[in-house]
Amino acid sequence: MRILAIESSAVTASVAIMDETTLIAEYTINHKMTHSQTLLPMIDEIFSMIQMKPEDVDVIAVSEGPGSFTGLRIGAATGKGIALALDKKMVSVPTLAAMAYNLYGDDRYICPVMDARRKHLYSGIYTFEGNRLVTKKDVSLISYEELAQELAGLDRKVVLTGDGADVAGDFLKQQLGDKCVIAPPQIKSQRAGSIALLAMQMAQEGLFVSADEMKPEYLRPSQAEREKAEHES
Repeated sequence: MRILAIESSAVTASVAIMDETTLIAEYTINHKMTHSQTLLPMIDEIFSMIQMKPEDVDVIAVSEGPGSFTGLRIGAATGKGIALALDKKMVSVPTLAAMAYNLYGDDRYICPVMDARRKHLYSGIYTFEGNRLVTKKDVSLISYEELAQELAGLDRKVVLTGDGADVAGDFLKQQLGDKCVIAPPQIKSQRAGSIALLAMQMAQEGLFVSADEMKPEYLRPSQAEREKAEHES
């Protein structure tokens, strides 16, 4: 089984191709370019470099969110377009769980955090039991203060990963001291390789979605929807 994975939930744009045993290729850009500028050229480039074609993959995996509204929509539209054009199966991968896979096998609690603005984070808490990722706390939209309280109650050290560590890391470390550490840069950002790894597991369990069914998970209304609700209240 070969998987094409697409990650576009935040600033990072990342694509990867993986089979059951090998990460064949991964292309990641963490720079201020829009995903509409980067994703399709990256996909073209990665297939060209390994002398494969999109029709050679079996599954299209897309990061489902939470995250940036625009980024998730572009990633979903890109993946769905390829899947529909080539009649491929899709896997919709939870973004934060895939971020936890960046620290595969770590015996500490892993807390992926994504900046949700207004002093809030998209967050979950995970740990590995052997090679199995276990959800300690499912994905939620949470304030810095509430997350600090939850992490303080855990019985082991916590690793923060994700762009939320850039905005909330100092606050959380001040509250938690040595109990809290921040993942190094090479494994802190979203990676399509981790999307592919989790997608491979999900595919082997038969957790496919059709291109029509695949929808991003936003967790909160968009800014436009919030402003409309405020205006109407």
